Amino acid sequence: MTPSLPLTTLARYTTPPSRCGYLPAERSSLAYRVLADVTAAHHEALLARGWRRFGCEWFRPVCPACTACRSLRLPLATFTPSRSQRRALRGNATVQVVMQAPTITGAHLRLYNAYHAAMHRQKGWPWHPIDPVEYFQSYLGGDWPFAREFLYFEQGRLVGVGLADITATALSSVYFFHDPAWRPRAPGVFSILQQLAYAQRHGLRYHYLGYWIAGCPSMAYKGQYRPHELLVGSPPDDVEPTWMAG
Repeated sequence: MTPSLPLTTLARYTTPPSRCGYLPAERSSLAYRVLADVTAAHHEALLARGWRRFGCEWFRPVCPACTACRSLRLPLATFTPSRSQRRALRGNATVQVVMQAPTITGAHLRLYNAYHAAMHRQKGWPWHPIDPVEYFQSYLGGDWPFAREFLYFEQGRLVGVGLADITATALSSVYFFHDPAWRPRAPGVFSILQQLAYAQRHGLRYHYLGYWIAGCPSMAYKGQYRPHELLVGSPPDDVEPTWMAG
């Protein structure tokens, strides 16, 4: 982070080590910073150093004995979808896509709760229904000018929401949830490809997919998007980050 881009930090904290939800044999811990007045340039610098955003909080892993989480990004000038990824596009040709500033509606909440209830049944995710206040705090808090949502409609019905941050040079996928009935048609792949296509059309340089964990099946899929780059370590704000080909 350059001196010309100061950050207004409201709070910093680190969660105590606990059982990792991705690698159960490991202990996980996250460093959080609550920020205000973050510009798109600030956010780009934070993404390049491995930070992720939910609402007004930026976070990254600081696990005591594990470095399996690697920040992964796609250089957009060289990315092309694989054969299986192109099949996901063809299989969802009837899905309509709308990109706009993030919103909250009854349809958002019903879809979010249906998705998480299904993940609770299928994968044992913790379950509690989200309410409008919690959704706003998690996904809309801060009213950031770079925050966007990709809405996916099938025959006029909302079937998926892909939250993302878009700056002058980068797109960062924040979160995605969908109608459980859509799952057999690879909606996650479709959503990523829609965001990638948007970023390429608008001349962006990178698409950040978050953390890749090679040993975790639910996260390993990110490595299938190629070519990609992986961040080396967790550089501080005043150190230039190093990304290597994955």
